[in-house]
Amino acid sequence: MRILFITANRIGDAVLSNGVLQAMLDQYPGAKVTVAVGQASASLYEAVPGLEEIIVIKKQKYHAHWLKLWTRCVKKRWDVVVDMRGTGISYFLWTGRRLVNSAKDDKVHRIVELSKVLNSVEPPSPVVWTDETHNQKAAELVPEGSKVLAVGPAANWSGKQWPVEKFIGLIDALTGAEGVLPGARLMVLAAPHEREQIKSVLSSLPSEKVIDLIGHDLVTAAACLRRCDLFVGNDSGLMHLAAAAGVKTLGLFGPSPEWRYHPWGADCACIRTPESYREIVSHPNYDYSHGVESYMKSLAVETVVSAAQELCNRGQNNETEI
Repeated sequence: MRILFITANRIGDAVLSNGVLQAMLDQYPGAKVTVAVGQASASLYEAVPGLEEIIVIKKQKYHAHWLKLWTRCVKKRWDVVVDMRGTGISYFLWTGRRLVNSAKDDKVHRIVELSKVLNSVEPPSPVVWTDETHNQKAAELVPEGSKVLAVGPAANWSGKQWPVEKFIGLIDALTGAEGVLPGARLMVLAAPHEREQIKSVLSSLPSEKVIDLIGHDLVTAAACLRRCDLFVGNDSGLMHLAAAAGVKTLGLFGPSPEWRYHPWGADCACIRTPESYREIVSHPNYDYSHGVESYMKSLAVETVVSAAQELCNRGQNNETEI
């Protein structure tokens, strides 16, 4: 049994699609898996059960990357081809079963939209796969001890990045003596090129209490996140990675639709600016370009602290959420 899984380049989209791959693995135990994925998300699939190959899709002019992918795959006989990008390439491959994502419905969560490829009633939750190597590395990076607050203070666009100084205020409030995570260590996650813009977050606590995961591979980051007590971050791929890893996850939203991209799971929540998504993007001065100022400034530290406390306390005292 061979499965070809074609998925996204962006980390968030790739993570959100992983539940579909897990559903295939559950349906076909022992299957051999080939994943075709963009460079940014490729490391997510290092520990997929039954992994045979990761094919990295590098964008080329005139969509030549799809021809290159077809050339790599056409000589094999596939049992299942799952095309989460809706490219149509599966129609030119030998396969017994073909699942092509063609659903377009921006009124529902992205996971619900993606799950339509399975025709399933229950959308499959995102997953992230780790192996013993990643778990051992995580144990070294995040040893047992005091609680851990993880933050993702960067974003792929400055407009949806909560100001760094507000993150520092949040960290002080949550890890202080009166906070919900008193004395907690701080884990900071971001891409390598984002270090400069968030360096002040790293110095917000004494160095011995800071776990610097900036630039670490995604699967090791996921294994580390599983050892945390709370993640707070902007709407980003790391937010979805945290939710998939199973840590309590609070997403911060402004110029992106929370109904579409909120972190998925029973232990997740989101909070947004007082202005709605539509109010922000319909403003005459709205500018979707790099280098703009944050549209998240109106989201108060106190509001996020309250939401974080509520999420941390969720499920305590044997309470059951309905």
